[in-house]
Amino acid sequence: MENKPFHKYRSVWEHAELMERLRRIRHVALDMDGTIYMGMSLFPYTQAFLHGLKEQGIGYSFLTNNPSKSIADYLHKLDTLGIRASHDEMYTTALATIDYIKTHHPAAKRLFLLGTPSMISEFEAAGFESCADSADDVPDVIVAAFDMTLRYERLCRAAWWIKQGVPYIATNPDRVCPTDQPTVLVDCGSICACLEHATGRRPDITLGKPDPNMLSGILSRHGLQPYEIAMVGDRIYTDVQMAHNAGAMGVLVLSGETTLDVADKADPQPHITADSIEVLGELIREAHE
Repeated sequence: MENKPFHKYRSVWEHAELMERLRRIRHVALDMDGTIYMGMSLFPYTQAFLHGLKEQGIGYSFLTNNPSKSIADYLHKLDTLGIRASHDEMYTTALATIDYIKTHHPAAKRLFLLGTPSMISEFEAAGFESCADSADDVPDVIVAAFDMTLRYERLCRAAWWIKQGVPYIATNPDRVCPTDQPTVLVDCGSICACLEHATGRRPDITLGKPDPNMLSGILSRHGLQPYEIAMVGDRIYTDVQMAHNAGAMGVLVLSGETTLDVADKADPQPHITADSIEVLGELIREAHE
């Protein structure tokens, strides 16, 4: 099917249906890096967008596939950028992984964690112990994450435990992390590809977006139906795919990783493709006029 023309946005729905569907939205789940900020630079329209949601009586939460920071660190970063948020408004893949382990591996206590000190502190606060880089310190579960402090010897130790058949979880599938710096930030998906090449084994499960469970907590907490929530992000293969998987509205913004050329080839298409959350805010205001 040929894509509709693009001027600031396009939708798979005709305008009248788009407005009707936007009027049903009671909550917006927001990706962070590439959606509300890039690196340490808040987009100039983010504050106005969040204020506009509040004016319309629409709630919002911040979801991120980036587990490298604890909730406290994320709240501090948001505060530094001028956004006041509560603990309940944040959900990361570190929390999703903690929830998963407690549900599916209830006896697990000792974890071999490929993750930043900030992430490891989140797991330790949840009652887990971090294993040392030693063949004598056998983990119950291996967790691979976006680790900007990754050391070669720990990568090799993780590969060893993976080869021994220890349960193996990836926090998120992202290949790279968006950045406003002249570099490529190798993310969890790429680290797991390295481990797969070395061991022949993929993670037993990869959490984070596009797993629809990332939205389940928000739905239950606010008593929402899937059609009442919009998932907004800059990636088709995580943010938009999760929305499709969960039966929610999927909004792709072109302010981060994905270009319009890439979006043109997406199947299925995002329900809305927009230049930024600023454009989405304009559409929401129009729907409520």
